Amino acid sequence: MAANIATNTTVDRPALLDFLHTRHRVLLLTERRSGQAQLSPVTCGLGPDETLLISSYPQRAKVANIRRQPAVTVCVLSQDWDGPWVQVDGTAEVLDLPAALEPLVEYYRSISGEHPDWSEYRAAMTRQGKCLIRIAVQRWGPIATGGFPPEVVTAD
Repeated sequence: MAANIATNTTVDRPALLDFLHTRHRVLLLTERRSGQAQLSPVTCGLGPDETLLISSYPQRAKVANIRRQPAVTVCVLSQDWDGPWVQVDGTAEVLDLPAALEPLVEYYRSISGEHPDWSEYRAAMTRQGKCLIRIAVQRWGPIATGGFPPEVVTAD
């Protein structure tokens, strides 16, 4: 069996957005009050304004962290564990209800498409007291895959 060779592919913004559009598994890194990292596995969508969208609750640690320190990093993963991934840095903002309601609709659409009953969805988001995290993408690394460094792979 051939060894997987690690890759790092530098991409421009349009290629990054294409990559992000179909991937929704994300690790969100925020900063705790102590300065230590807070990691949260979340579902993320790409909004029509090219921001990353994450649904949450105002009581969550990640939300409190963002309100205090809006600089965040996300690691966007592929569906398969061994698939490509990318690190994205940006500035986050938290939208509370009622301002969050239509952006929450954008969030849902970006991940799942059309909802069978948007009135029901809006009512559920309001009842649950949801908020929306919106991340403006500022920097990103190469799209990477895991594997062996090419120099350690020998031909058999």
